[in-house]
Amino acid sequence: MISPRKIKSVDFYRKIPRDLTEASLSGAGLSIVAALSMLLLFGMELSNYLAVSTVTSIITDRSSDGDFLRMDFNLSFPSLSCEFASVDVSDVLGTNRLNVTKTIRKFSIDSNLRPTGSEFHSGEVISHVNHGDESGEELVEGSVSLSARNFDTFLHEYPISVVNFYAPWCYWCNLLKPSWEKAANQIKERYDPEMDGRVILAKVDCTQEGDLCRRNHIQGYPSIRIFRKGSDLRDDDAHHDHESYYGDRDTESLVKMVMGLVDPIHVEPHKLALEDKSDNASKTVKKAPSTGGCRIEGYMRVKKVPGNLLVSARSESHSFDSSQMNMSHVVNHLSFGRRVLPETFADLKRLAPYLGGSHNRLDGRSFINQHDLGPNVTIEHYLQIVKTEVLKSNGHTLIEEYEYTAHSSVAHSYYLPVAKFHFELSPMQVLITENSKSFSHFITNVCAIIGGVFTVAGILDSILHQTMTLMKKIELGKNF
Repeated sequence: MISPRKIKSVDFYRKIPRDLTEASLSGAGLSIVAALSMLLLFGMELSNYLAVSTVTSIITDRSSDGDFLRMDFNLSFPSLSCEFASVDVSDVLGTNRLNVTKTIRKFSIDSNLRPTGSEFHSGEVISHVNHGDESGEELVEGSVSLSARNFDTFLHEYPISVVNFYAPWCYWCNLLKPSWEKAANQIKERYDPEMDGRVILAKVDCTQEGDLCRRNHIQGYPSIRIFRKGSDLRDDDAHHDHESYYGDRDTESLVKMVMGLVDPIHVEPHKLALEDKSDNASKTVKKAPSTGGCRIEGYMRVKKVPGNLLVSARSESHSFDSSQMNMSHVVNHLSFGRRVLPETFADLKRLAPYLGGSHNRLDGRSFINQHDLGPNVTIEHYLQIVKTEVLKSNGHTLIEEYEYTAHSSVAHSYYLPVAKFHFELSPMQVLITENSKSFSHFITNVCAIIGGVFTVAGILDSILHQTMTLMKKIELGKNF
């Protein structure tokens, strides 16, 4: 059996009797400095242990085949009416979605980009329209031709004025013309302008009266507007309060529409049509855009392949003068992927050098054509998108963000000008991995700090003690 004496022989920490030790002021000072140094270094090591380091790498995009990417946008077009504004999306795989409305909202805005009312609902603007089959009949004009000189006079003379804004070169206007004139004659017979005086059907040639048509925000031909006496009030911002007809354009439908407007109005005295608005339940008559601009906001889910987002004027029953279309716009917001809230970025300041710099590169930028570029100008944006993914040390995705670069240009188009956003995703992605330090590494460093400071302090104390002893011997003149 091993004796206790032999066991004590392997003691690394042999004790010196207390009465053989001597305390000194220098030793006390070094002890205090050593203790403070240990606390300081411990705090620094603890902070370093709690901090999360990141490793950035470039890898092939790990998205699965068939994944979709959300695209959020808010665009303001000061010269494009909500009546005809269309949002289309296409891609290289053959996807071609026209006039998307399910996830899109439109608001009429003025030239200063201020909204002028509630959400605009396009209704049946581009639905199939029946024009009848009356082209072979003899044409007898029954509608009144209006110009800028007599337009306001007629509108204030009749409680109801139904006006056809047209262009002679327009295919749809020429289809409408026989039905319109025939309907005008039938309405004139039923509601004599001199004896009855409740309604008049008129027309305006927009190639001759361009200013008048622009004043009434006419962008597509033909546009059938319904003006009500006393309600078409125009303020300083040129806001109008009238309605548009979006129904069939055959004679029977036009006459039925006008009768529905006129019959509720008494012949004597001529009451303001504004009082009878509630009686007009026709689904084909809707409030016209009060201004000539439109703010389009919403989102799309697009495939992760090169594609295009197009904003243009579109209708299956209207014609457009491409030389008069102005696709100037302001990008209020444009981003890809799930929107990362600013609060999230604030909580993750350690990721500031890697995220949040280019996820909304076009926000707040204006692309305005002041007619110095000429007509038929298409404004194009080329967006190259890069995915950035942040992984925690356990492999869980912390943030997934899509940032993009943007290059914009203008091009003259033979066809109808558009605002085009071409997007293309990079096949590579940025992967940021968070690495946390192990607890064993932390404990090892803490022990190294304590042992190192204690050893260094002991060496300094020994040197200081020997130096002071030597000085005292020299003072006493002793040999050593």
